[in-house]
Amino acid sequence: MLGWRNKMALTKEVVIDQITVLEDGQMQVREVTRIMEDGVELSKSYHRHVVSPGDDLTKEDAKVAEVGTVVHTEQVKDDFKAKQEATLEIAPI
Repeated sequence: MLGWRNKMALTKEVVIDQITVLEDGQMQVREVTRIMEDGVELSKSYHRHVVSPGDDLTKEDAKVAEVGTVVHTEQVKDDFKAKQEATLEIAPI
């Protein structure tokens, strides 16, 4: 059986594994990328980003968009915007 090779299946899995909602409505989103070989995890890496109230949810993963639709009410968006504007007003130039 020379030349016979055991074929291993390498797969890449990318999922949102964590969505954390902060007090001001911002969502911290963690995405994990796993490299698997025959069902065994060889490596993983993380990517994080923040979704603020008022951000476009159509570009987000379905889970993130669903949470954002519930969390980002008009009141939360207004409060977040007011807080950002107040911070800009007092920031030194």
